[in-house]
Amino acid sequence: MSEVALEPREAMDYDVVIVGGGPSGLAAAIRLKQINPDLAVVVVEKGSEVGAHILSGAVIDPKGLDQLLPGWRDDPACPLKVQVTEDRFYLLGPSGGVRLPNFLMPPLMNNHGNFAGSLGNVCRFLATKAEELGVEIYPGFAANEVLYGDKGEVVGIATGDMGVGRDGKPKDSFTRGMELRGKYTLFAEGARGSLSKLLIAKYGLGAGREPQKFGIGLKELWRVDPAKHRPGLVQHSFGWPLGSDTGGGSFLYHIEDNQVVVGFVIHLNYKNPTLSPFDEFQRFKTHPLVRETFEGGKRLAYGARALTEGGWQSVPKLVFPGGALIGCGAGFMNVPRIKGSHNAVLSGMEAAEAAAKAIQTGRSHDELADYENGWRAGPIGADLKMVRNVKPLWSKLGTYIGISLGGIDMWLNNMFGLTLFGTLKHGKPDFATLKPLAAVKPIVYPKPDGVITFDKLSSVFLSNTNHEEDQPCHLKLADPSIPVEKNLPVYGEPARLYCPAGVYEVVYGDEAAKKDPRFVINAQNCVHCKTCDVKDPAQNITWTTPEGGGGPNYPNM
Repeated sequence: MSEVALEPREAMDYDVVIVGGGPSGLAAAIRLKQINPDLAVVVVEKGSEVGAHILSGAVIDPKGLDQLLPGWRDDPACPLKVQVTEDRFYLLGPSGGVRLPNFLMPPLMNNHGNFAGSLGNVCRFLATKAEELGVEIYPGFAANEVLYGDKGEVVGIATGDMGVGRDGKPKDSFTRGMELRGKYTLFAEGARGSLSKLLIAKYGLGAGREPQKFGIGLKELWRVDPAKHRPGLVQHSFGWPLGSDTGGGSFLYHIEDNQVVVGFVIHLNYKNPTLSPFDEFQRFKTHPLVRETFEGGKRLAYGARALTEGGWQSVPKLVFPGGALIGCGAGFMNVPRIKGSHNAVLSGMEAAEAAAKAIQTGRSHDELADYENGWRAGPIGADLKMVRNVKPLWSKLGTYIGISLGGIDMWLNNMFGLTLFGTLKHGKPDFATLKPLAAVKPIVYPKPDGVITFDKLSSVFLSNTNHEEDQPCHLKLADPSIPVEKNLPVYGEPARLYCPAGVYEVVYGDEAAKKDPRFVINAQNCVHCKTCDVKDPAQNITWTTPEGGGGPNYPNM
């Protein structure tokens, strides 16, 4: 590849380059063109189409859309058709559950007025609106390199080369990547974005902040018996099958067309290396309060995605010379509400307004200080500050005490603007929380029944995941010896379990005797959740972008 790498790439110049076609990136693009139709704006999206890599619950707080597109509710093309009509909260035990009275829940937990639907389809809707305003959108192109100027400022991005073989050499189909250069570049990659991660490290954006915290969210879409379908019913739960020392929760959302969304979130600071988020999700569906909904139904889709959970304490500095972080890549998810799309839209708008103002005054490639200085005092800050202690209380004190105290803290914040706890710290990063095998009781999961519960490979099939197999592996090991020599004896190599797509395996030359282990990466299965990049205890795995257009192809997740 050396002789190919030296060939110059074609370059295109814009006022603003946006990396990622999710809600924050598209909101930023739309807002830029609303402010100044003459601005040249481009969005580059690694999925095969806008929405292909979008996965969220989703019950959507409409405050972001209301500000961005005030008439969206009356637009016949808008995919959000189902408003929440009934809100239920449960604490689950192994064989039953206790419904928590709604009047006990802090007002911010009330979902009435929100919409249940597909965030991927919302992004497709936003992409249409952006293109109508003149935004250029390039799906199927993965931004895999940050471009820097002579003073270390960000001047744009480069998309990855296409048609590179597994051996690193160009194939007959080889096509050089492109450089997209801008006065400002906004990174809207979502949780644990590969370029955002590099920028946070390069510019020290996490200095003085708590470590970012993460969860993994798993989701299925089902078509159920019409007699069991209740459009607008939203059900949240916590407790079983997770133990009190493992954070997480679950949801069922009844949306349109006899469809029900079921999802499960596990906080990635869990301690037991034998825990499998995928199998906990499958086990959850067997609960009596859940299983009945899906009996006689058909599973339509599956996916998984890492979530940012650190909130107020963990949001890094958002700006650096030439660009900014927006959306979930910046860490704007509200954990107890399991919502981030509203803040993603608002952050995209705020960054766009700062960039448009800077360009209007002749500036470029500097820091967008207005964006950095404004978010904590605005609606995003108000949303996150009120819930800032819920996650650390849950992590430190467990499900029952932690959630109870977190609820009290949210009530006090809501009513009086007060807290008993100040601002709590999160403590260890998620990769440092695992206990060794010798210190835990191994978890044994039942085999899937193929009716309500399923295995990983059949689930990956439903995600429509596809990668060009003859390409370099996008999951990079800093030290290939660590999985077998360190992680396997100490932790049982947890990558086998935390990955929700069966990407990682330990294969034995002598299976019966468990001798001659070998670590195998099935990169073609990857659903781009980024969990491996977060949870690997040695921080030995780095997730990078595969060839553009690869990965899942979620139709309406």
